[in-house]
Amino acid sequence: MGNQNEPKLKSIFLPFLSTSHIIPLVDMARLFALHGVDVTIISTKHNSTIFQNSIDLDSSRGRSIRTHIIEFPAAKVGLPVGIESFSVNTPKEMTPKVYMGLFLLQPEIESLFETLEPDFIVTDMFFPWTADVANKLGFPRIMFHGASYLARSAAHSVELFAPHLKTESDTEKFVLPELPDELEMTRLQIPDWLRSPNQYTDLMKVIKESERTSFGSVFNSFYELESEYYDHYKKVMGTKSWGLGPVSLWVNQDDSDKAARGYSKEQEREKKEEQEGWLKWLNSKTECSVLYVSFGSMNKFPYSQLVEIAHALEDSGHDFIWVVRKNEGNEEGDVFLEEFEKKVKESGKGYLIWGWAPQLLILENPAIGGLVSHCGWNTVVESVNVGLPTVTWPLFAEHFFNEKLVVDVLKIGVPVGAKEWRNWNEFGSEVVKREEIGNAIRLMMDGGEEEVAMRKRVKELSVEAKRAVQVGGSSYNNMVELIKELKEIKLARV
Repeated sequence: MGNQNEPKLKSIFLPFLSTSHIIPLVDMARLFALHGVDVTIISTKHNSTIFQNSIDLDSSRGRSIRTHIIEFPAAKVGLPVGIESFSVNTPKEMTPKVYMGLFLLQPEIESLFETLEPDFIVTDMFFPWTADVANKLGFPRIMFHGASYLARSAAHSVELFAPHLKTESDTEKFVLPELPDELEMTRLQIPDWLRSPNQYTDLMKVIKESERTSFGSVFNSFYELESEYYDHYKKVMGTKSWGLGPVSLWVNQDDSDKAARGYSKEQEREKKEEQEGWLKWLNSKTECSVLYVSFGSMNKFPYSQLVEIAHALEDSGHDFIWVVRKNEGNEEGDVFLEEFEKKVKESGKGYLIWGWAPQLLILENPAIGGLVSHCGWNTVVESVNVGLPTVTWPLFAEHFFNEKLVVDVLKIGVPVGAKEWRNWNEFGSEVVKREEIGNAIRLMMDGGEEEVAMRKRVKELSVEAKRAVQVGGSSYNNMVELIKELKEIKLARV
């Protein structure tokens, strides 16, 4: 897509070690390659299996993109081989060791920046040290945010004004100050690091500072989705930022891309068989009749909560696909899910997918009528792409902020009523009851006025999403502008 006479840009992309961060940043790297940039993605062996299929596909299309593997120092930090990322099954005591491994890799990554001589780097927000290295080596560093502009703006508001400290209790509502909309939350719904200072609070401060000293930031968002927050964020941060989303819509245009995304070649045959199963089942259902239930790659529910979800789904009267996973230390939950799977298979009312699900392919199926989701940002964007409403059930990270965008700002979702933020590797104490889950599903699926209006709005946003990545669209123009600026910096350095 670039002019042949212009200099070719060389870049390095550095994803963080967790699936929900890896997938959108790799999609972004693929997007730059699609626009004629030479791309090297630095990753460890185990983590690269998540996306190598996609890179091989792009490379076979003549794009200049590759993966550079660095060895994760598992033995040095006392981890078994293959544990080199943060996932729902990373035992709590191993989490600090993964961080330690990352810390030990820093010098090697830094020396790669020197030897590969990129014209710019794009690194996940969790590598704040790359800002100093880039400034020292004299090339631009762009920071990748895995969240929404609203979520980052909301966190900034809480940091700056501490409205939660003015409330009498954990459940009293307060308004987030100086945002484009009047958004209400409670103390229990904001992340613990914003509630009261901890180690993570310090890390987030460092991350924020690194953003201010970077060339700018990129988000998997598009202007029409959250325009007021896009403008607000750039104003309060005083930094450049480009919304380049929806990246999955841009680079995963055909089924081979959508199917390759998120798992390794070894898993491919097994997934193909599995796909035939759920696809056949979905294709036997009527349009817009099936619920897609998924809480992302990091969720963990206790047995008591799984029971409530299962009953709510059965009682809803709607067919459903539920993405579940085995949870270490939750044998009771696993046994329950296996029994439940047998039961719904016999009745034909439900289908359980264990582990990773090819979400893009499932959401596009005409039988899907809506989602029950944790409001992880990737899923929010992907549901908008296909024009589906959501029952929102935020759990951790910035999910409660994303819920505000979906429910209060865009009005394309129904809240399940989750009241309490928790850490990603904990069960949390809150159990949402089947009645609450059922009520939210009814509001989304049972054809009332509210549902009709919600579906109309999300369908309009879906059109805007597709327009954003086409020639002349907001994200397309952002991409062209960003590449132009980076080329000008390269020419000025020569």
